[in-house]
Amino acid sequence: MIKISINFFLLILLFSNFCFAQQKQYSYDEIKKLNQLSNDYFYKANFEKSLITSKKALYLATINNQNDLIAVAYNRIGRNFDELSEPEEAILFFKKALLYANESKNVKIINNVINNIGNTYYFTQNNYEKGVEYFLKSDSISRKINNKSGIVTANLNLTWAYFKAKKFEKGFGSLNYINKNNKQFGDKDNDVSISMLNGMYYSHLSNNKKADSCFVSGLKRSENYVLKDDKDELHKEYAAFLFKTGDFKNAYMHLENHNKIKSEFFNVTKLEKAKISGATIQIDEYKKEIDKIEGEKESSIYKLHKSRIILYLVLFVLLILILFLATLIKNNKLKKLSNSKLLEINEELTKAVAKADKASYLKSQFVSTITHELRTPLYGVVGMTNILIEENKNLKNNQHLNSLKFSATYLLSLVNDLLQINKIEEKKIILEFSTINLSEEIKTITKSLEFIAEKNHNTLLTEIDSKIPEFLIGDKLRLSQIFINLISNSLKFTTNGYVKVCANVEKFENSKCYIHFKIEDNGIGIAKKDQDKIYEKFYQIDRKESDYQGTGLGLSIVQKLLELFNSQIKLESEENKGSSFMFTIGFDTVANSIIETKPENTTFIHANNYSILIVEDNKINQIVTRKILEKNNFKCTIVDDGYAAIELLAIKKFDLILMDINMPLINGYETTKIIRNKGNSIPIVALTAFDIEEIKDKVFQSGMNDIIIKPFESEKLFEILDKLFHKKNVD
Repeated sequence: MIKISINFFLLILLFSNFCFAQQKQYSYDEIKKLNQLSNDYFYKANFEKSLITSKKALYLATINNQNDLIAVAYNRIGRNFDELSEPEEAILFFKKALLYANESKNVKIINNVINNIGNTYYFTQNNYEKGVEYFLKSDSISRKINNKSGIVTANLNLTWAYFKAKKFEKGFGSLNYINKNNKQFGDKDNDVSISMLNGMYYSHLSNNKKADSCFVSGLKRSENYVLKDDKDELHKEYAAFLFKTGDFKNAYMHLENHNKIKSEFFNVTKLEKAKISGATIQIDEYKKEIDKIEGEKESSIYKLHKSRIILYLVLFVLLILILFLATLIKNNKLKKLSNSKLLEINEELTKAVAKADKASYLKSQFVSTITHELRTPLYGVVGMTNILIEENKNLKNNQHLNSLKFSATYLLSLVNDLLQINKIEEKKIILEFSTINLSEEIKTITKSLEFIAEKNHNTLLTEIDSKIPEFLIGDKLRLSQIFINLISNSLKFTTNGYVKVCANVEKFENSKCYIHFKIEDNGIGIAKKDQDKIYEKFYQIDRKESDYQGTGLGLSIVQKLLELFNSQIKLESEENKGSSFMFTIGFDTVANSIIETKPENTTFIHANNYSILIVEDNKINQIVTRKILEKNNFKCTIVDDGYAAIELLAIKKFDLILMDINMPLINGYETTKIIRNKGNSIPIVALTAFDIEEIKDKVFQSGMNDIIIKPFESEKLFEILDKLFHKKNVD
C-alpha cells in the first residue's frame, strides 16, 4: 500500500511540473550551475534535493539540446540511485548518460560515467568481473589522452576492487600509482579511501603498525567528510583489522560507528523522500514517450480533469501517509529495542572473549611453570641414578634402582608430552624446512628404537621405495617426532612380532614428491569402538590383560603435527591381528648439486686442559653436573649464585661457564649481561629446565653462546662444549 501511495504522490508532482515548459529559456552556464548545485547536495547526502535539482537541470538541458549537460544530469541521477541501493535503476541512468556523453564527445564525462558504472556493478551488485572491466576501460581511455585525473580515479577504483576480492598483489600497482599521483592530479576527497586501502594492504602484509597508522590517518581526514561510501567502509575495514590483531574492544567500537553512519544517512524517512524524487524522474522519462504518441488531444483532456484528479489523489495520499507514519513509529520502537539487545549481546561476547584469552594465557603459563619445576628435580633423580649405576657396577641390575630410573624417565616423558601438546595448541610450532635424506633418517630412527623392540622380542623392519629422491625439503625434527611416536606405540603393543615402516612414492606433481608412509604391526590391534577416540588427549584404551605405560598424548601429538604438514592420519586395525597407521606428505624436491655437506666433527680436545665454572643453586644438580664433567676429566668449580660467579671471575680465569637461569638474588640473564659488560668474552652455556622456545631469544640477547635443557644426555653436553672450545681455539 505504501508503494502505491508513493506512486500516486509522484503523479501529483508530475502534474504540478506540467507548466515547467512554459518557463523562460536558461543559458548554458545557468544549467551548468544547476548541475553543480545537484552535485553539492549529493556530497552533503541530501539525495532528495540532489534528485530534484538534477531533474530540473535535465529538463532544461533537454530543451536546449545540450548533450554534455544532459549526460552530467543523468550521471548525477545514476549516482543518487546507486547511493540509494537501487543498482538496476542506477545503471539505466548511467547508460543514458554514456549515450549523451558519447554524442558530446566529452572524454572527461565519458570517463567519469564509465567509472560510475564500474562502481555500481562491483560494489553494489557484487559483480567483480563487470566492475573491473569498466575500471580497466576507464584507465585505458584516460591514458590515451593523458588525463592524469582520470587515471587516478580509475586506479583508485581498481585498487578497491582487487583488495575487496583479496587480490592484494594484483592491486598493488594501482595502489602505488594513486599514492604517488593523487596529491597532484586526484581529488582531495580521495584521501580517506587511499588511507583505508593502504591500511588494508599493510594488514595483508601483517605490518600491523603501519596498517594501524594508515587507518587512523583516514579517520582523521574523514571527520568533516559526509558521504557514506568511504567513511563507513573505513570504519568497517578498520574493525576487521582490529579483530585480526585481537583488539576486540576497539573493533566493536568501529563496527558501531559503521552502523551509526549507515543509520544517520539512510534512515527510512530520507530514503523514502529520495525515492519519491527519484521515481518522479522515471515517470518524466516515461511521460516523454507518452507525449510523443498521444499528442495534443490527450493533453487537453488531461488538463480538463487535472483539478478533480489532484483533489482525489491528495485525500487518498494523506490517508496513506498517516498509516505510513504510524507504521514508521512502531518500526522505530522495535528497532531501538533490537539495537539495545544487540549491544548487550556484544558486551557479553567481548567479556567472554577476554575471559577465554585470559584462561588460555594462564593455562600456557601454568604448563610452562610446572614443566620447569618438574624438570629440575628430574635432572637430579636421573643424574644421581646414572651416577650410582656407573660408580657401582654391581648395582647395574638392581631391581629397585632400575625401577627408580624407569619411573623418572617415564615422568620426564609425560612432562615433555604435556609441553609438546601445549605448544601445538598455542600455535607456537612453525615448520622449519631443511634438506632431508629420508632413507637415512628412517634408518636412524628405527635404530634408536631397537632397544624397545628387543624388550618385547619384536623385529623392526623398513621398506623404502627406491624411487624416492635422495634429498627432499622438510622439517626433520617434526617428522622424527611423528615416526618416533608411531613406531614406539606399535612396538609397545606388539610382542614376539614385527613392526614395519614403509615409505612409497605416491605421485610426482610439479616440483613436489608425495610419499605415502605406513607403520604396520601384527600386535594386539585396536577395537572398533576405540578407533575414533585414540587421538583424544589423555585417552588410553582399557586393557584387561596387560598394563601398557603411556601418557595418552602420543597419537594426539602425531595428528596435530601432521596437520602442520597439510596431511591426515588414517588407521586400519583389527583386534588380535594388528594395526596400520598411514599418512601422505608432499615434499619439495631439491637437486643434489645444491646440497650443502657438513664438515666432519673435529676430534674432541683433551678435557683436562679446560676449567669449567658451574653456576647452580640446586645442590643435587651441582653434584650431577660436576660428576658428569669430572668423569670426563674436566676441572670444575661450583658457585651458588650469579654474584659469587662475578666475584670469582675477577680473580680467576675459566674456559667456559655453565649458567643456570632461574637462581635467587640474580638470574642467569642478568649475571651474563654483567660479565659481558666487563668485557669478558668467555663462552657461556645456559643450563636450564625451561623450554628452549620460551627462553631462546632472551638467552642470546643476554650474551650467552648456547643452551642445553635439563635433563640432558651427556653426549649432547660434550657436543656443545666441543663446538665452543673449537671455535675459541680458531678465534
